[in-house]
Amino acid sequence: LGLLDFERGAKASGSGWPCYRGLGARLEWALINFCLSRGLADGFEQLVPPLVVNAGVMTSAGVLPKFEEQVYHIDRDDLYLIATAEHILTGLFCDEIVEAADLPMKLMAYTPCFRREAGAHGAGERGLIRVHQFNKIERYILCRPEESYDHLEALTGQVEAMVNELGLHFVTTLLVTGDIAQQAAKTYDVEVWLPGQQAYLEVSSASNCEAFQARRGRMRYRPEPEAGSGGKPSKPEFLHTLNGSALATSRLMAAILETNQQADGSVVVPEALRPFMGGIDLIAPK
Repeated sequence: LGLLDFERGAKASGSGWPCYRGLGARLEWALINFCLSRGLADGFEQLVPPLVVNAGVMTSAGVLPKFEEQVYHIDRDDLYLIATAEHILTGLFCDEIVEAADLPMKLMAYTPCFRREAGAHGAGERGLIRVHQFNKIERYILCRPEESYDHLEALTGQVEAMVNELGLHFVTTLLVTGDIAQQAAKTYDVEVWLPGQQAYLEVSSASNCEAFQARRGRMRYRPEPEAGSGGKPSKPEFLHTLNGSALATSRLMAAILETNQQADGSVVVPEALRPFMGGIDLIAPK
């Protein structure tokens, strides 16, 4: 369908760096705009953050030192390309004390994400399943500790609603302890069905990190003054942080193309994406 040019992407940058073209680029951008519009409707504030962070932020987010081989390091400037907007959204609030009245803070950012995928993991996969650069809209919440698990359930439900709106088959998995990231206390994965893979693959991971990132990054809030304190300021306490992909687009693109392909090779554009595609409802072979 002329939607992707893997050969030229590889020629310019190496394997794992796809290039979207024509209606493929438009469909990718439609997915991004769909995700942003649903995030705004769910009450998230949109940010356009930097794509690089320092080592302190990567440590606060839970990446360093454990996953140093998986991220891109810019030696000359001693900065790291973000592997998810979760990293930069954590960094924006390190060493801060926010007022309880400002909580919860519900943030959202679209960014390209960069991952080295070092080692044998995924080395044999082709196409869009595992790549070095992909687009993702991340939702990030800073909240009071007693509210964090309610936010996790809400965040997961919002992701499920988006995947359902795209007309994709999905399952939601509660990860066992051995599979969750070190910064997370509880994680749900939302996985879509890819007919070509004959498997469900993750397109979103929603996690409650409790106070892990807040402790590393010294991210605190000041509760309201206690009754009878005469208005004396309360002692700052650590926030809880949550994050969730809403959504990562590369596997979504593969799922849409495989699920919606017709007998003649054409692909039906999901109804939810058509307003962002100028009304195009079908991508036909050239």
